[in-house]
Amino acid sequence: TRPRQMRPRLLIAATLLVTACSQPTLQESEFMHRLTALCGKAFEGRIVSEDLQDDPWRAQRIVMHVRSCTKDEIRIPLHVGDDRSRIWVIHREGDRLALHHEHRHEDGSFDALTGYGGARDDRFSGSRLNFPADAETKALFDTSGIPQSKENIWAVEIRPGHSLFAYELERPGRFFRIEFDTSKPVDPPPAPWGAE
Repeated sequence: TRPRQMRPRLLIAATLLVTACSQPTLQESEFMHRLTALCGKAFEGRIVSEDLQDDPWRAQRIVMHVRSCTKDEIRIPLHVGDDRSRIWVIHREGDRLALHHEHRHEDGSFDALTGYGGARDDRFSGSRLNFPADAETKALFDTSGIPQSKENIWAVEIRPGHSLFAYELERPGRFFRIEFDTSKPVDPPPAPWGAE
């Protein structure tokens, strides 16, 4: 009789474990709370890393717009000068938050290089999440002829106490970081390409 009595307890324990695994962590909830607080606002950014290949971006006005927010997805268009092709998409993927990059042409069609990113890794806090390239992204980078990008780790950092939103890209031999002052909202830019 003892094994039969144990079964309901084991079933309850297993159910609680699955439920816990599918819930956002406290840190992820804090991260999403900080990000949602910026919803509807736009901010001007500046590149603080020193890679010379980013000089063309430095010559442009860079604006991010936390344009749409739901419980499970936040879409952040990134405007570089007149280029409205980029959107950062932070969304729930299984039991973790993920970051993917959406790229479109001016006519709204998807670029061949779009949808790349990954789910957050285990080095995270309420203020910073790191997103290594996932398997689909690595395959895309191989077919696109940029295998070095398979080592990409993207990061998003939100520190309200420092009025900071930052986006990073890092891999061996490459580091890019752009920072936005969230204490100084600017006028929202036009809709990104494909979202008019």
